Amino acid sequence: MPQTGRSGCPINLTLEQLGDRWSLIVIRDVMFGNRRSYGELLEQSEEGIASNILADRLKRLTASDLLTRRADPKHRQKGIYSLTEASIQLVPLLAHMAAWGRRHTQPSEELSVRAELLEKGGPPLWNAFMAELRHLHLDAPRPRRSVFGELQAAYEKACARRAL
Repeated sequence: MPQTGRSGCPINLTLEQLGDRWSLIVIRDVMFGNRRSYGELLEQSEEGIASNILADRLKRLTASDLLTRRADPKHRQKGIYSLTEASIQLVPLLAHMAAWGRRHTQPSEELSVRAELLEKGGPPLWNAFMAELRHLHLDAPRPRRSVFGELQAAYEKACARRAL
């Protein structure tokens, strides 16, 4: 098979697709925040992504088959982004990255509560979350358990505690 990156190393090839911080942040926001449109991704960005950077990353992630874009039935010029199977399979990687970040950085409680739940739940929770993401993004059957709902409820509870 011809080499498509700087080297055929799988770590290198993964980093060439996901290696800049904004690509993973966009995937995180679609995955954990269910932000599906350009406007939601831009307006609700905790990190304050610039509009030109967001537009570029959405194009790159779509070209790399990590996101798909379909027309918004309510507005022809807008698009709705969905995760692909390849990006859904990033759940374990993101869970490990978040767990590492909780141990070695000083994250906020509200932005790390999902990471804590994913770390404690381990592979069984990750698999249940991936099944739900497949339902939300790939039209797979709805699973009985809503991990997304559990993660969102924990996040909202942490935000409420912070507001007090």
